[in-house]
Amino acid sequence: MEVELDEPRCVAAGQCVLAAPEVFDQRDEDGVAVVLDDRPAPSLVDSVKEAAALCPAAAIRLVER
Repeated sequence: MEVELDEPRCVAAGQCVLAAPEVFDQRDEDGVAVVLDDRPAPSLVDSVKEAAALCPAAAIRLVER
C-alpha cells in the first residue's frame, strides 16, 4: 500500500496523526499534514486506513500496489 496526501486539501485537523503517528505528522507553521512513511509496514495498515477514514477533508488516498 502507498499513502498519498493532497496537501492543498488538508484542513490541519490532525486526525491522521492521532490515528497513525508513525506515518503522519503536521508541519509546525501551519498544521498541514505530512507523510512520514509513504509505504508503511503491513502492521500499520489498519491504523493508516483509520486515518484516511477520519480525515475530514478526504485528503488521504491509499493506493494498493
